[in-house]
Amino acid sequence: MEEWVSDSAQQPEAPPDRVSAEITGAEYAVMEALWQRSPLTAQEVCEEVCGPRGWSLATVKTLLSRLVAKQAVDTEPDGKRFLYSPRIERTDYVGAESRRLVDRLFGGRAAPLFAHLAQSEALTHDDIAEIEALLKELKS
Repeated sequence: MEEWVSDSAQQPEAPPDRVSAEITGAEYAVMEALWQRSPLTAQEVCEEVCGPRGWSLATVKTLLSRLVAKQAVDTEPDGKRFLYSPRIERTDYVGAESRRLVDRLFGGRAAPLFAHLAQSEALTHDDIAEIEALLKELKS
């Protein structure tokens, strides 16, 4: 695995695989808020995520600090506060996480994933129709 050397004057680009591997479920909730609308202050992030989860502003600030350290979020000074924006796109994150899941649980093959979902009745008829349409489109 490639090692990063951080330059204090400039943040290096974070590979999406490494960042996605480090984002926890709680951090993901913060990322979702930032992906929906950014830049946001810590207070604005808290308004989005604190209520349903029973979190405090301090919890959100801790999560934001961790995401900044992981190079998943950028900060920009705005007076006495900071504005937070995602450094990684949601589609990149979802793609990397999906790939990791398929690699880890299904040996890198997607077909066993779909077979498992079908066998466990996790796919609705609409899901199956949508997958069939996607497969038909890919074959064209």
